[in-house]
Amino acid sequence: MGNSLFKFLCGKFRRPTHGDEPQPLGPHGVTDATVGVSALAHDIFHFDITSQVPDRLSEYVVSSKKAQANWYKKLLDAWREAKPPPKTPEEASRLVIRTLKRHQKADVEGLLAFYGLPLPHTLSEIPAAPSSRPEGVKYELQTLPVDAKAVADGDTITVYVDTADPRESGNVPRGVHEAAIERAQARARKDYKKADALQKVIVDAGYRVISGPNNEETLARKYRIRLRGIDAPESSMPFGKEAKEELVKLVQGKCLKVYAYGDDRYGRCVGDIYCNGVYVQEKMLKKGLAWHYAAYDQRPELAKWEKEARAARIGLWVSSHPEKPWEWRKERRNGT
Repeated sequence: MGNSLFKFLCGKFRRPTHGDEPQPLGPHGVTDATVGVSALAHDIFHFDITSQVPDRLSEYVVSSKKAQANWYKKLLDAWREAKPPPKTPEEASRLVIRTLKRHQKADVEGLLAFYGLPLPHTLSEIPAAPSSRPEGVKYELQTLPVDAKAVADGDTITVYVDTADPRESGNVPRGVHEAAIERAQARARKDYKKADALQKVIVDAGYRVISGPNNEETLARKYRIRLRGIDAPESSMPFGKEAKEELVKLVQGKCLKVYAYGDDRYGRCVGDIYCNGVYVQEKMLKKGLAWHYAAYDQRPELAKWEKEARAARIGLWVSSHPEKPWEWRKERRNGT
């Protein structure tokens, strides 16, 4: 696949140049801070071109070269599918562990040790997204990367889905398609007034033309997502700001998997959100930045995670009797 894949895999990493502060080099010739992720990315790229695995890997694992080649095939596919690809040692470790979970524990740990990546027992526990669609899910969304401004509060996000997605492609209104084409032509003529007017037509229809990092443009459908089963403090409530900031931290710049269970009375999609294998609702509950919304969702695991945060007096549970957001909203609707 040439140098483009290499840049895609490890463009964030580089060797020190003149003027950089000297740093110790790891076995792959990069700094200790980046050796794990960049070396793994480099070797995956190298395997894709040559079908060769690193020579020294056999010093760390017991399986044959043939078995090792099978690992790299799987890792190459997993890395390509990861959106975004791993950037930290922890993310790279989880990708390796998740991809090679059926292989010998000693080999997986040996591979991680070869790259200086964190071993399984040092990683905080993160649940994997369900391998099959959970019961009651009406549809599934794979979103484009989320903008921080799209997070309204601790339990609501606006996301966009590429209309090239099979679920979306057949449902785009003809007028939206035509407006997107005309907008591109107007921009090519530098008629930005016309282009802006057409963008408004597209936005009013529930879509948006989104520019990517290389100035490529994507026509995408807008969805407002209400996180199922939790209720975060409102922005002006105690811990409302912290809840929003935590949700931004979890999803900003990342592609999400949304299991949608239906719509609420405000037209929002009610769903479970997973981000790089992380179940977002679980994180929010365990950090004490959301209530279990038991009136609408009786899943016992949500109640358990809230109970654990209460017991640890984390987040909003530093108060013995924090105000419930649904009661706070009711009081304001009633003018009290």
